[in-house]
Amino acid sequence: MAKVNLAVIYYSSTGTNYEMAQWAEEAAEAEGAEVKVLKVPELAPEEAIASNPAWKEHVEATRDVPEVQLEDLEWADAIIFSMPTRFGNVPSQMKQFLDTTGGLWASGKLANKVVSAMSSANNPHGGHEATLLNFYTSMMHWGAIIAAPGYTDSVQFSSGGNPYGVSVTIDQDGNMQEDVEEAVKHQARRTVTIASWVKEGQKSSVHV
Repeated sequence: MAKVNLAVIYYSSTGTNYEMAQWAEEAAEAEGAEVKVLKVPELAPEEAIASNPAWKEHVEATRDVPEVQLEDLEWADAIIFSMPTRFGNVPSQMKQFLDTTGGLWASGKLANKVVSAMSSANNPHGGHEATLLNFYTSMMHWGAIIAAPGYTDSVQFSSGGNPYGVSVTIDQDGNMQEDVEEAVKHQARRTVTIASWVKEGQKSSVHV
């Protein structure tokens, strides 16, 4: 199995998607991948962050997490994205980062990256699926290979059952309503495995 470089890129205001990113990191490293957990830059003004104690606390707690750079996308064989939903779409912070990738896209450096995504919302019908489907549209423009979890493991049925990517419902106190840790880890392992197949296939085609 080819060694995979995995970037786990997230946006999180109060910590849910950061925790999911850490679970993905744990599972991927156990599969032998080299992993970077990276956050997208925060765009919200300081006064907005300060007005929400949980948001402010999370920003302070994750100051040492490096911000994603375009060279991290070049480095990665696979990328897992994790983000909350905003009106059924990706947060502006994630969208702004995606909008900076045009140069890499134009030079073909995003083609064949293996990608997968996860999300969260405040109620069961709050846009989880729409967020992931909208996000994957951008990945299709990249020419990426989407590694959705589907129903490839029974854990999908006990964790909310989203075939497009793990999603979780968060109550008003910030608590996850579904037990998604093992589903996140399955999605991470699946992403790394598919990326290793792609990487091996690319090496084989060079030697043909």
